[in-house]
Amino acid sequence: MLTLEIGRFAHEFGWDAIPDKVRRQITSAFIDTTATMVAGRTEPVTAVLLHHLADELALAGHSSLLFGDRHVPAQYAALVNGTAAHALDYDDVALSGHPSTVLVPALVAQGQHIGASGPDLIRAYLVGYETWAELVSRDADPHHAKGWHPTGVFGTVAAAAALGALERLAPAIVAHAVALAASMAAGLVGNFGTMTKPFHAGRAAQAGIEAVRLARCGMTAALDVLDRGNGYLMAISPNGRVRMDPVAAPLGTTLRFLENGLSVKNYPVCYFAHRIIDGVLDLRAQAGLQASEVAHVKLVIGDVQAGMLRNHQPRSALEAKFSAEFGVAAAMVAGRVDLSVLNDAFVGRDDVRALMARVEVETTEAQCPVEPVFAPNDYVTIGTRDGRVLDSGPIRFPRGNALNPLPAAALREKFINCLAGAPELDAPAIFARLSALESLPDLAGVFCAPAAAGR
Repeated sequence: MLTLEIGRFAHEFGWDAIPDKVRRQITSAFIDTTATMVAGRTEPVTAVLLHHLADELALAGHSSLLFGDRHVPAQYAALVNGTAAHALDYDDVALSGHPSTVLVPALVAQGQHIGASGPDLIRAYLVGYETWAELVSRDADPHHAKGWHPTGVFGTVAAAAALGALERLAPAIVAHAVALAASMAAGLVGNFGTMTKPFHAGRAAQAGIEAVRLARCGMTAALDVLDRGNGYLMAISPNGRVRMDPVAAPLGTTLRFLENGLSVKNYPVCYFAHRIIDGVLDLRAQAGLQASEVAHVKLVIGDVQAGMLRNHQPRSALEAKFSAEFGVAAAMVAGRVDLSVLNDAFVGRDDVRALMARVEVETTEAQCPVEPVFAPNDYVTIGTRDGRVLDSGPIRFPRGNALNPLPAAALREKFINCLAGAPELDAPAIFARLSALESLPDLAGVFCAPAAAGR
């Protein structure tokens, strides 16, 4: 049974089995997620949660809230921090979802609660990632197509496995936690472009903590629920093409992290738009093109991508994050797609709306063998008012993808920019502190404002 194998893996997998390269990349995941969480502190969805949870957040705890000096119970810190980290859609991606925006808030919150070390977090993160990878690999079809948001659906189960690993729980307890988390998993693509999408991530982080605590208290669940005919994998499958066979080799024997890695977002919008944004920015730079010169833009993207980028005439920044047309217009009008253009005023500008109306989207059913939710390539063609036709050619991996990574300086620049709205924080010092995660014996003062250090 898959649950028992996950339980064994979470309990037995050791620090020495993690290659240095993987340790560094996971450390970067904690850095990047901290950045997007701080940047998302002032987003409306975060404010809603803070208001809704006012009584719960008044309780004393050990887990830092939104990188500040307040410490609250772990499950509420995970919920709020995970939601804030995903609020701007600027967090990393892999495995058809957003692993870090679930795993990092859950592990940091519970890690602070139990007094974990930096290596403890890194090891547990990898257990969660590998669990997620195993689950995703068992279905031949993309879950987005059926309406499931993998971050909420797989993140909940992966978080339970990671947290079981963090606490070094007995395999049977981890197995029950994972099975219980399968019944707590949720997240619908239909809620993309609203506050509920980032809530999927926060809720998955919180549910992972709750599943482990309930299992530790003795709550049981069906240990074959992941891979039975009427269980988790089959229930969420788009077409029922699910592998139910035992794992070919024990989890951890071959790390899927080495194959898939993490893709860091270069733009704070849906990842399905990143390739076309790269294409537009490159053509704009190469031709010295201005938005006023553009007569028509044609995009060729995968049908799953188009389904996610469904807001053709967005009216708000939230909707614009899931709009191919906005990605094109922002890239052409502003020459950049960053936090400065993700606001309702820019989305409503006449020149932005006029250019969005000149974008045509064509789709293909072809799938990339590396990332099946994408087409093998995206294409951008720009027709100008003076008759020129500018062609991007095939765009395979966007900048920031695990196979086309951003340089270290760009990662640091993103971190500094994300913390720009929190002037009370010393961004360079925090970046350096987080960069030393794998050598830290404890988390005191690491994931909270300096004023809270040592509490």
